Amino acid sequence: MSDPLAALPAREGHFLLESGYHTDLWLTLDALFVDPPTIAPLVEALAALLRPYHPTAICGSLLGGAFLAQSLAAAMHARFYFTEPASTPSSTGLFTVEYRLPPALARRIRGERVAVVDDVISAGSSARATVAAVTKAGASTAVVASLMILGGDAIAHFAREPIPMETLTRRVFNVWTPDDCPLCREGRALEQP
Repeated sequence: MSDPLAALPAREGHFLLESGYHTDLWLTLDALFVDPPTIAPLVEALAALLRPYHPTAICGSLLGGAFLAQSLAAAMHARFYFTEPASTPSSTGLFTVEYRLPPALARRIRGERVAVVDDVISAGSSARATVAAVTKAGASTAVVASLMILGGDAIAHFAREPIPMETLTRRVFNVWTPDDCPLCREGRALEQP
């Protein structure tokens, strides 16, 4: 069976990531979970990497992270939680996004040992915000995981926490702060995919 991650549609351009970083590559992940039998081997492979951490719950951010979290929770017989984007003040800094657990889930997650997951992690904006929401609600993060990690920013961040990371594959990925972005210096228009 072929690896669905290898065939992800990619666009080249000048993109603004949720983290505030700029990049020259955008992966289209919308259809990743449309065909559960196709993604099932990847879900099971990631579940095998997560089992040694003994999570009691899996949590992912809406949308792709939550789809993966629900699939992993079913495969691992764990509880499923999700975070959703929260309204935050407008800011141009890095990592200003906030994700929250819905109130009913925030009350239930207390004391859980959580695997925080996302379909693909680059700078780790939604994973970082989900870890913060899990911690605020009184649970602990055992591991952060994804099907694919792009670049090394998130790995470096979670190593400092320290929270272990697991992934099925890694890919080189360019990210720049807005001040250091060579595409901005070239005058290329910035897209928000």
